[in-house]
Amino acid sequence: MEVFLIRLLQFMLSISLLVLLHELGHFTAAKIFGVRVLKFYLFFDPWFHLFEFKPKNSETTYGIGWLPLGGYTEIAGMVDESFDTEQLHKPAQPWEFRSKPAWQRLIIMVAGVFINFILALFIYSMIMFYWGDTYIASKDMTYGFQFNKEAKSYGFKDHDILLSTDLGTFKDFNADLYRNLSKAKICYVLRQGHKVKIALPGEMNMLEMLKASPQFVRPYYPAKIDSVAKGVPAEKIGMKKGDEILAINGKKVETTFDVTDILKAKSQDVNKGMSHQDSVNILTVPIVFRHAGSTKSDTTQVLLTGNAKLGVIFASPAINKYKETHISYHFFASFPAGIKYGWDVLKGYVGDMKYVFTADGVKSLGGFGAIGSLFPPTWNWYMFWKMTAFLSIILAFMNILPIPALDGGHVLFLLYEMVTHRKPSEKFLVRAEAIGIGILLLLLIVANLNDVLRWLGIM
Repeated sequence: MEVFLIRLLQFMLSISLLVLLHELGHFTAAKIFGVRVLKFYLFFDPWFHLFEFKPKNSETTYGIGWLPLGGYTEIAGMVDESFDTEQLHKPAQPWEFRSKPAWQRLIIMVAGVFINFILALFIYSMIMFYWGDTYIASKDMTYGFQFNKEAKSYGFKDHDILLSTDLGTFKDFNADLYRNLSKAKICYVLRQGHKVKIALPGEMNMLEMLKASPQFVRPYYPAKIDSVAKGVPAEKIGMKKGDEILAINGKKVETTFDVTDILKAKSQDVNKGMSHQDSVNILTVPIVFRHAGSTKSDTTQVLLTGNAKLGVIFASPAINKYKETHISYHFFASFPAGIKYGWDVLKGYVGDMKYVFTADGVKSLGGFGAIGSLFPPTWNWYMFWKMTAFLSIILAFMNILPIPALDGGHVLFLLYEMVTHRKPSEKFLVRAEAIGIGILLLLLIVANLNDVLRWLGIM
């Protein structure tokens, strides 16, 4: 419960900050061009609100809604998610959005996206300045990598160390490594001290590589324990920090991923409708582990939790004797480094959007649960700001998509107006807004339904 609350708090703080600054972008741009802002709200307020305040001599009402799905700025004379069309039946006023030139309305609409993107680059720059860039280079993962059957069919072997492809050198183990491998035609690995060349198809499906069980490639992270929570199965059988898991349920364990795969398979074996005793029988498994500093191994039976968890946190790769690379940046150098990092994140995210329009892509969509789980289980300012910057980029990109009800939909209609010199009718805009909201609600339902199905072990 504590972990859930910590993640929830981080998620809510991050989203609130991003939504507030996004809407502040629209608010500020509207004010600059003399457009009245009727409402400035954090979160949505259908039927009622949590807080509302209207300063004296101000045309703007500030408030906090109860539905934490975003926020909004209600701009006078604009068709938006508030569906306040009463004003549209009256003659246009000089202080209304619809009365302003198209280029001013365009700036007002892109201001929120602009703020989110600039914010992400600024946060990444400050991360580089304060913490620097710390990572374990692929070439320094001396245990090498573990490959699945598909990867081995191309010529990879377990414990190969990934070096580079014809597209560039691998930095560390992250999504970019998969992107590189999926598009590469040649890959170079270090095998028993010798550089080996491996031919690749050049166009592999990255999503399938990631969703494969086991995945196409994973680094060898020895299953050494960093910590054991109180009252969990691992503690009950005497596991402690520094111990190493060697086998579970008769299957050899070489990496932390092996443990994850075995326990995941066990969780899928547990039927919600079976008897308690049947569940106990399935969740009781033999485990082989070695205490820190010992050469002997212990074998015992362990009863896993109801969702097949052992209750351990594994040691970081650095603790497992992998060399870390750390780059420090002074204040001015941090900005180009942060901008490059943020730009690479954006390129990667945009490039991966093609997978959304596939059956597996739809299944991979995640809602609030999936996003919240990306935050660390303990409060960590480095990870908080890194996730906030990432979500800011996602928010910027998603909002600029040409879907009615999003900023990108309004931009699309404004560009049409600027090119054709014909303004879409207000009736058309209202209908488009309704359709757009319908699309967004459908996506929201699908994404959060996926979260529920994953939680139930169905997906």
